[in-house]
Amino acid sequence: MPRPTLTRILRRTGALTAAALATAVAFAGPAAAHTEVEAEGARALDQNVALTFTAESESGSAGISKLEVILPEGITPADITYKEGPEGWKLAPTSRGYTVSGPKLAVGKDAEYVVTVRQLPDTKSLVFKTLQTYSDGQVDRWIELDEESAGDDHGHGHPAPRLDLKAAAPGAKPVSPTPTEEPTSASPSPTTGAPSSPSAQAAADDTDGDDGIPVGVPIGIGAAVVVLGVGAWWLRSRRGGAA
Repeated sequence: MPRPTLTRILRRTGALTAAALATAVAFAGPAAAHTEVEAEGARALDQNVALTFTAESESGSAGISKLEVILPEGITPADITYKEGPEGWKLAPTSRGYTVSGPKLAVGKDAEYVVTVRQLPDTKSLVFKTLQTYSDGQVDRWIELDEESAGDDHGHGHPAPRLDLKAAAPGAKPVSPTPTEEPTSASPSPTTGAPSSPSAQAAADDTDGDDGIPVGVPIGIGAAVVVLGVGAWWLRSRRGGAA
């Protein structure tokens, strides 16, 4: 085979190899990014467990600015305490979990933070669905379960962070719920015939037990009879004097 022909073949083969490698890297990059949660040696029913979350950046033009976590069953927002994270970031509870957010991170920088859970539930694994927001408004939805996260033929899935737990330690028990304020006793409902207000009580005090006639009525009638009797006697006395 002439030398020029062999050179052209080698160059062409090298170019194809480089192109194939570049393609593989391009496809592998997004597939490698993910969000995960770790807690070394975590067991079911463990208390005050530190969970470390890592959210890898997929954007080449914007930084991560917020992470929203949907808590699994058995953990409530009140059970979560923020321990540490990116500078200036804070935790805020939501109706279904919490968010950690703050100044946007540098482009390409991963977000890592730690929260403490009051107690892990008695289960084999926990899934923490996560919404990852960038400074330009882009959102990565890491919410797929194992059976959903296989993705396409290139493995482009978005699995939710999952924490596998060991069996609970012997004698471990669920802690009591967070104490709540004792409910106040309900005031008794008014009964038939009972006064419902001070004015009603006063009105009730002014009534006789017979037929509900006010006490002042018979007193007034008696006084009127006395006055009429005295008046009649006085008239008769004057007539007698005149005669």
